[in-house]
Amino acid sequence: MDDQDLLRYSRHILLEEFGIDGQERVSAARTLVIGAGGLGSPVALYLAGAGVGRITLVDDDVVDVTNLQRQIAHSSARVGMPKVESAAEAMRALNRGIDIRTVRARADRPLLEQLVPQADVVLDCSDNFETRHRVNAACVAHRKPLVAGAAIRFDGQLSVYDARQPDSPCYACLFPPDAEFEETRCAVMGVFSPVVGTLGTLQAHEALKLVAGIGGTLTGRLLMFDGRASRFDTLQVRRDPECPVCGGMHRQG
Repeated sequence: MDDQDLLRYSRHILLEEFGIDGQERVSAARTLVIGAGGLGSPVALYLAGAGVGRITLVDDDVVDVTNLQRQIAHSSARVGMPKVESAAEAMRALNRGIDIRTVRARADRPLLEQLVPQADVVLDCSDNFETRHRVNAACVAHRKPLVAGAAIRFDGQLSVYDARQPDSPCYACLFPPDAEFEETRCAVMGVFSPVVGTLGTLQAHEALKLVAGIGGTLTGRLLMFDGRASRFDTLQVRRDPECPVCGGMHRQG
């Protein structure tokens, strides 16, 4: 870490729990971000600003004018640009000293099998259950911690699913893949813009703690945000020993 890095990251280094060692761990970390929209925008910007060494962004969409109300990594000048490239441009404007990799593609199983093993932490910023379950399954298979957020209307939720810990639930323990859920999209139901900012910022918060090795995480807890009342609630959640995704792995040790 040179003098410029010491200056850039000084406000983290000044934290007793963080220090130079924490910053060096952040600078060496590799993160995978699935989705460069409402949640992925603050995630990408905060990870870049914090100096995460390598950030891989995955999204197959392009910037649309309707995104600009909440997806703060994008701009009017970049409407029509692939979201991963638009977000990378904003990230490089913050910090050119990190490795930003972009993948314009859907997060299908073959792609996740390629990218998840390379990451220290995976952040699911997608907007549909199918993708969330694919990401979760890959994280369980490769024992990678997953920071998963979701937001719609005025509500959001967040948790950390850490397959390295035998008592940690996975996403499928809470939301079984064979259950029927009403898929809700921002394009149909709407979303209050600061809600995705709140949840995305908290995703970055949890991911940075994981890679820096500081504090406790949301593993085993589901954080729920009620934007109408500006209130957070937390539920204790447990691993399902019969979970079709992680149950067998834990039985095998």
